[in-house]
Amino acid sequence: MSNKVDFDDYTNNYNELLRESTGFFSANEEYFARYKIELVRKMVNRKPGRILEYGCGIGRNIPFLRTAFPSAHVEGSDISQASLEIARRDNPDTHFFVERDEAHLTEPVDLIFVAGVFHHIPVAQRAGVTRKLFDRLAPGGELFVFEHNPFNPVTRRIVDNCPYDEDAVLLKPTELKSLIKGASLSVEGAGYCLFVPPRLSALTWLENVLGWLPLGGQYWVRGLRPT
Repeated sequence: MSNKVDFDDYTNNYNELLRESTGFFSANEEYFARYKIELVRKMVNRKPGRILEYGCGIGRNIPFLRTAFPSAHVEGSDISQASLEIARRDNPDTHFFVERDEAHLTEPVDLIFVAGVFHHIPVAQRAGVTRKLFDRLAPGGELFVFEHNPFNPVTRRIVDNCPYDEDAVLLKPTELKSLIKGASLSVEGAGYCLFVPPRLSALTWLENVLGWLPLGGQYWVRGLRPT
């Protein structure tokens, strides 16, 4: 594995790099944020009052979380200070904090959204991070994690060629489920996603029936903190 990627180095051209990596699937990089958050909106057990995006980067997902859950208080956190500066600029009504500063998270949350983060976390630290997420959830709170599918050869090629994925170590769904269970969360669901490019709109219905097939570009796992 390469040295740990410093996301401060990619804040100014993150969206450009994302478009270069995924443009063949969707020319609009916002598609991925809308898609994932709509999945979450359909699956949540209850309307969340407080939401945390863990590893929010430059805040690309925040507007879609606020739209999907308009009555919720949304916060974002990341280890990259430079990324958070852009997130604050683009989302001035949202509270952001650096992950090293625990004091900024004052109340438990009902929903934690984590997208494309775990493959950047060193393997030895993943269990500790998952336990931290458990601690931040209120009883009955839900954790939704989206990750790259290591079984998809196109996904692996994208990751191999993406500058900010140089440190990536992809996780199988079984590993992510094990981490979630090991943090005293129950696994309430899992599935594969991102099968059909949005330009093939006549086939997007397949997304609703192929969740069992390990060929989607990504996958998701849903955890629940017991009440």
